[in-house]
Amino acid sequence: MQQSPVPPEPPIYRRIADGLREAILSGELRDGDRLPGENALMAQYGIARATARQALSVLINEGLAVPKRGSGVYVRQFRPIRRHGSRRLSHDQWGQGQAIWDSDTRGRPYTVDDVNIDREVAEDTVARVLNSTEVWVRRRRYSVDGRPVQLSVSHFPATLVDDTAITQHDTGPGGVYARLGDLGHTPVRFSEEVRARMPHPHETVQLDLPAGTPVIAIGRIAYTASGLPVEVNEMILDAASYVLQYDFDS
Repeated sequence: MQQSPVPPEPPIYRRIADGLREAILSGELRDGDRLPGENALMAQYGIARATARQALSVLINEGLAVPKRGSGVYVRQFRPIRRHGSRRLSHDQWGQGQAIWDSDTRGRPYTVDDVNIDREVAEDTVARVLNSTEVWVRRRRYSVDGRPVQLSVSHFPATLVDDTAITQHDTGPGGVYARLGDLGHTPVRFSEEVRARMPHPHETVQLDLPAGTPVIAIGRIAYTASGLPVEVNEMILDAASYVLQYDFDS
């Protein structure tokens, strides 16, 4: 009986990367720990610098490590945020004065920064959806456990939200959806489109993404009971930081 051929042994750089990955996933190496540098790997395994660099590049490209210029390569192990599509947008959440992000983070500390709010001429796609040539735009960045994880840009029809809290930094309990409700335009239905892509250069900088890390692009439209679209939201998520959960009845 003919024996199956023995698969070739993976190259040394791959074996080194496998060992470091196992140490990260087992918890032996923790988030923020410094990985062995090129010189240390060269001495330990008797390899060339290019081979050591390849081994570290594997982990960087997988999103498990991040290089810091002039310092070394560090573990980037982050407990994913579970983004529950229906629960976070439930009226029971923001209608009770809670932030949507309270549902996502479940007690983990989060911050909102890079907040910019402007009245602008709407882009063509947004103008068609909202049937409005002028919009208020809210841009912000979200960080969890001190790490940037999402960029968000929301558009609202200008004549609908002029001189309201939606145009202010602090929108109050329940956020913008609660304020739309105060105006008599409560969102009751949401439509989301999800796709994955590689980040644009400014997204890489704003989210501090390691090389090779993709993003999740989510586009959401909020509708009132009468079918009026009242918000277009464009979100960019660090794909390595999220699990997206959607529940459906059959």
